[in-house]
Amino acid sequence: MKKIKSKYDIFRQKTQIIIYGSNTFLGRLFDLVLLGLILLSVLLVMMDTVEGINQKYHSQLLVCEWIITVFFTIEFILRVISIPKPLKYVFSFYGIIDLMAILPMYISIFFPPTNVLTIARVLRFFRLFKILHIPQISQQSKQLREAMEASKEKILVFIYFVVISAVIIGSLMYVVEGKESGFTSIPMGIYWSIVTLTTVGYGDISPATPLGQFLASLVMIMGYGIIAVPTGIVTAEFARSSLKNNSVSSKKICEKCQSQIHFDSAKYCHECGTELPK
Repeated sequence: MKKIKSKYDIFRQKTQIIIYGSNTFLGRLFDLVLLGLILLSVLLVMMDTVEGINQKYHSQLLVCEWIITVFFTIEFILRVISIPKPLKYVFSFYGIIDLMAILPMYISIFFPPTNVLTIARVLRFFRLFKILHIPQISQQSKQLREAMEASKEKILVFIYFVVISAVIIGSLMYVVEGKESGFTSIPMGIYWSIVTLTTVGYGDISPATPLGQFLASLVMIMGYGIIAVPTGIVTAEFARSSLKNNSVSSKKICEKCQSQIHFDSAKYCHECGTELPK
């Protein structure tokens, strides 16, 4: 005998499709609204720290912030009640970020607002990663993640080489230039070599002797290679991952409307919202 679903179960199922799925119109609309509110929220946080704007529009900014916070609170509650294992979501990375996104405003009721609470509200930016489950974006983010993972060991070896180079160059500059030019210690020389290798060039310390300037020129030239190498490593792995993923195509067909879904991770039809066969 088929079990009849209660209105609450139907509500939970529909809420889960809208919040966690992006294959339906309402799901995509929810993602777009969430994206807009996240960007607006972070913009309000930044405007709140500008003294002139805060003094003139403090009340309006506060009202807008409370409206957004209430929306995020309702969204958090709906996410918790719409999934089979709510505690798994609450203690997950995104669950903690969602909680951190709404707590600062409620804490400010009992305690005076501080810079720490303001920075905590900026953590809402992390919620943008949730939008990456949209089918048009998820495949690209997956390929980028695979490329980063495949490049991990090569990049670690490269970073090890850069650290060794910075220590050696910094030590040489300490010996060549000395305290007169601002190289008061080996750590200070290492600081200069890192700043120069990364082509930042603050200019607070600079070599004065011909030999030091010659070494500095070599370090500057090395800096261009240091920028290019990790980029080339990741790019090569990304191209390899793209070729691998493009060589495999799979389709899921909706039994109700016969629409074809080209993503293995799709759970619901993007046309009618019917659950797809596994």
